[in-house]
Amino acid sequence: MGQMNRRTVRDLRRGNRSTLLRQLYFQGPVSRQELGALTGLSSGSVSNVVGELLADGLVEEAGSVESDGGRPRTLLRVAPGSGHLIGVDVGETHVRVELFDLTLTELARWEHPLTPGGLEREPEPVVGHILTGLDAVVAKSGAEPGKVIGVGVGVPGVVEQGDEALVHGPTAGRDAVPLERLLRTGTELPLFIDNGATAQGQAEMWFGAGRGADNAVIALIGSGVGAAIVTAGMPYRGATSSAGEWGHTVVQVGGRACRCGAVGCLEAYVGAQAVLDRYGRRAGGVYGGAEEDAAAAGAGAGAGAGVGACLGAGEDQQAAFAAIVGAAGTEARAREVLEETAAYLGAGIADLINLFNPERIILGGWAGLLLGGRMLPRIRAATAAYALHRPYAQTEIGLAELGPDAVALGAATLPLAHFLATGRAR
Repeated sequence: MGQMNRRTVRDLRRGNRSTLLRQLYFQGPVSRQELGALTGLSSGSVSNVVGELLADGLVEEAGSVESDGGRPRTLLRVAPGSGHLIGVDVGETHVRVELFDLTLTELARWEHPLTPGGLEREPEPVVGHILTGLDAVVAKSGAEPGKVIGVGVGVPGVVEQGDEALVHGPTAGRDAVPLERLLRTGTELPLFIDNGATAQGQAEMWFGAGRGADNAVIALIGSGVGAAIVTAGMPYRGATSSAGEWGHTVVQVGGRACRCGAVGCLEAYVGAQAVLDRYGRRAGGVYGGAEEDAAAAGAGAGAGAGVGACLGAGEDQQAAFAAIVGAAGTEARAREVLEETAAYLGAGIADLINLFNPERIILGGWAGLLLGGRMLPRIRAATAAYALHRPYAQTEIGLAELGPDAVALGAATLPLAHFLATGRAR
């Protein structure tokens, strides 16, 4: 019985520590008195736990404010330099590694481009790039490895959480890649691996366009298409963590071939490469096959010279996509493709609204921000045409606020969430 009581007291103190740390992180700087009001904890509990956090160096004083007739109240905040977080974005065109302080101020960045379809996109080379990036950002920032709270890794595909994280990438033809085990051969830092869209979604909910919402969908549109679904303030993962593969819902029966092996998927119409392919083919031509490959290879024939030169010269996918968006104001073919893309995207968003009844739909990812920046009114109109009237009227559709590089930031929130839940840096 005594052992049970000791365990209960320890768990209670750990819970109080986590509760206070979360309030200090998201609401700070605040005073001890305000912490009591925010958490419902007694003044004695607040004083004891704050004393521990100050002694551990996780919290620091941040000035003072006048009180009503009494002594000034000391303000407290989480100490930015008390720990570091690393976020890794394993995209389809790059591996990006960023190191942040505890308040998510970026201190160092490393990036390596990936050749589409190249061998360096295989698991082993990607792991090598990640490990190189980890060493590079730690060295560049001067951070002590022992103060790195953890490494969050955002990846495309389904991440199966269990004794170890396994990554399933159907669009790349990979199944059950033991990414955590592979990374563990080169680093002892704590690892947290999740889907990139889920990671971006958490960042937008905490710090971006999702703040204040309990039910939202945060879309990630780039080379691929995914979504983070948040219900009652919590991410919805499904039975086996594969929820959010929005890009592989069907918008056209018997439609374009998708990289996942199915046909008619949303990704095959609104993903960045799909848009480039449709721009390159003849209007009214047949999707897929050798005709489309040839059209894409010589993309821009008969189109605006700027876009055609960009595509034909083999420039990177992001530059080519941006060129199409930029040309839509003056070139008929670019405008036609973006109008068509907005219509398909609206149909896909309508499915989300009808299924999940969210307060907000947030468009993110580098391609989503480019497309939404130009076509948001058209996307909203298309969504209204396909969604049920009442839930559509109650849903805001807008753009993500954390920028096109938000997956790395979101990945850094994975170890941050663990830190806030446990109340300890390591």
